[in-house]
Amino acid sequence: MTLIKSISGIRGTVGGEPKNNLTPLDIVRFTTAYAQWLKVYNKNILTVVTGRDARISGPMVQSLVNQTLVGMGINVIDLGISTTPTIAIAVPIEKAQGGIILTASHNPIEWNALKLLNETGEVIDAEDGKKILEFAKAQKFIYAEVGDLGNIRKEDNYIEKHLKATLSLKHVNVKGIKNLGFKVVVDGVNSSGGIAIPKLLEELNIEVVKIHCTINGQFPHNPEPLKENLSDLCEAVISNKADLGIAVDPDVDRLVFVDEKGEFFGEEYTLVACADFILSKETGPTVSNLSSTRALADITHKHGGSYTATAVGEVNVVAEMKKVGAVIGGEGNGGVIYPKLHYGRDALVGVALFLSLLAEKKQSLSKLRLTYPVYFMSKNKILLEQDMDADLILDAIAFKYKNEKISLIDGVKIDFPKHWVHLRKSNTEPIIRIYTEAENSEAADALAEDFINQIKTLF
Repeated sequence: MTLIKSISGIRGTVGGEPKNNLTPLDIVRFTTAYAQWLKVYNKNILTVVTGRDARISGPMVQSLVNQTLVGMGINVIDLGISTTPTIAIAVPIEKAQGGIILTASHNPIEWNALKLLNETGEVIDAEDGKKILEFAKAQKFIYAEVGDLGNIRKEDNYIEKHLKATLSLKHVNVKGIKNLGFKVVVDGVNSSGGIAIPKLLEELNIEVVKIHCTINGQFPHNPEPLKENLSDLCEAVISNKADLGIAVDPDVDRLVFVDEKGEFFGEEYTLVACADFILSKETGPTVSNLSSTRALADITHKHGGSYTATAVGEVNVVAEMKKVGAVIGGEGNGGVIYPKLHYGRDALVGVALFLSLLAEKKQSLSKLRLTYPVYFMSKNKILLEQDMDADLILDAIAFKYKNEKISLIDGVKIDFPKHWVHLRKSNTEPIIRIYTEAENSEAADALAEDFINQIKTLF
């Protein structure tokens, strides 16, 4: 059982002992700390938007969060089952002072989390996250008296508002997409993507075949949208003679595609394709993280733009995007950030941009994929045992490769001429992630295995 306290929120396995897992006491404690942080900077009546994915623990967690906010004298706008990007855009629309999303994203069914947003609907930064953790540790809480309690207002139409805002974006080619006559299979992993993605496609006159779109939180497979977890989707695309398949994670901020042959398009290439489309309309900088494919830099330079890599994490990518004025950015895990709508990963925006690209190119996904630089990535991890110190491991690797091109802004990334490796501590799990990229899958896998063996020799 696990409880991970990070700068952007709290994530853990539900149940068990307080302070070691995500229990009701921990949910109340961290929600109160967040509310206390809001009150430091806001003296007027406060409002917080909340919403959740469909996982089984969601109703319990959201109820505790909502009532704790009420107990702190804060009004709540409850979106119920929704998507992370939908909740994010609702915060500024409602002129709320913050938001809490109840989702453990790609983590398995036993996990849940409190993802904390600021008044712009963006993930809180490191400085604010640190303050909230300090409030939670001190537990010097003062709750509202009976006359000052908050209230709860439920809203159930924000996914529709999100869809309308997405389809109103300048470069989204609604007419062209409607003329495609596509059939698309959607894997909603039995969470809120099973609501939002089909609705978006139906607005675009696309025939939708739903698999795993029952909104019950019973994940039919590992919920992380990776190739090894999406065999059902690949088979359904072929059996239904569909033009493509779409999969999202439980909170709908990560997006991947399957081509008409049932082959995985590659989660890294979701952002690459969307960036290719936007950069064809407006030249400018792009941003992704150190663990993302080199293909984004290649495409950006082809269009005359500049590329920057940041530490892993949405908040880091967003900060750099604002700094350089990026026209698009995101993370190679299928997370597309398009600032014309909002600064957050958004699968709905990703679908709209990707389909607009297909409407313009008038080619299949398999042919589109061949137009992009060919890289292969291997994504691995090592579970940290009690006697394994991640910082000592990373320091040892950094020292060993100190004469190579190396970045230490987030773990250790070593850029070799034809490939790279990135090792970093996870923000959400007790693991070291090992990402490699090379010109073929065998080389990427071999590079990963080599570094796994190097780490094992240290302990």
